[in-house]
Amino acid sequence: MEIRQLEALVGIADHRTFSNAADALGTVQSNISNRIARLEAELGTTLVDRASGNLTESGAIVVERARRVLAEVNAIASDVSELNADIRGYVSLGMIGTAGRWIVPLLLQAQRVRFPHISLRITEGTNSVIEPQVVNGQIDLAVLAWPVLAPELAEVDLFKEDLVLIIDKTHELARTHRSVTFETLSHYELLLPFPGTPIRREIDEAAHAHGIELRPLIELDGLRTIASMTFDGHGPSILPATMLSPHLRENFTAIPIDGIAQRRVSLVNRRFGFPAAPVRAIHALLIDVVKSAVRTPEGVFVPSNTPLQ
Repeated sequence: MEIRQLEALVGIADHRTFSNAADALGTVQSNISNRIARLEAELGTTLVDRASGNLTESGAIVVERARRVLAEVNAIASDVSELNADIRGYVSLGMIGTAGRWIVPLLLQAQRVRFPHISLRITEGTNSVIEPQVVNGQIDLAVLAWPVLAPELAEVDLFKEDLVLIIDKTHELARTHRSVTFETLSHYELLLPFPGTPIRREIDEAAHAHGIELRPLIELDGLRTIASMTFDGHGPSILPATMLSPHLRENFTAIPIDGIAQRRVSLVNRRFGFPAAPVRAIHALLIDVVKSAVRTPEGVFVPSNTPLQ
């Protein structure tokens, strides 16, 4: 079994076709086909369905392990560079959007100074999109909402943020309430996160503790879309406080909700294996920039930080 064969299979998994994999790996399609054929012969099974171009069940299993093998191989050069105090390499970072808006600028500023030879690749998305990519090795680290469900992942808390009712200032609730109860919210249709997502579980658990079943106008797995619909006049929503940007506060307000816990946000990495030097460096840097931030957005709470007004 050769490294090039594993690279070819992962290339097909990522780029969907033999030709696209060849382009990504800087070779020709015939080389990819030969590598896959030799790997299949050695393993005694079909890894790629030639009719559809999709991985077979065996192929998916091999790809999962191949990503780990390739990550370890790629880490060798990075670990050697660390001995010379010159860490080089790539780090892929996943990020939920509410965190990325204020963390990414701080991270990039610090990374350019302390680790100028590390290249960052940042993917924004929801827990449901990013978490599986951390598990299978496509993403090295991720900033995700708690709880993180995959047992293959380890986590460390970064910060907490308020969950609030974001609402137009002309709405009757905004005119009459400085805070709201779940009993009050039960009389209104709300724009809510999709069932089963971390934030929706927190909302539902808090509502159920008060004996309340909320009334969704629509349910979406995308906080930015929910916020956009609220800002376009489709109704109030329950979201992290960071979704209400300062330039929107003239027309919208964030009302505290009685009896709901703060949302926890964690830094996540694979539990097994030894991360490459660049991954270890960015992991430590992320924790440092969050804890040492002079100011954070309103509604975000990190020890020793002052919320941004």
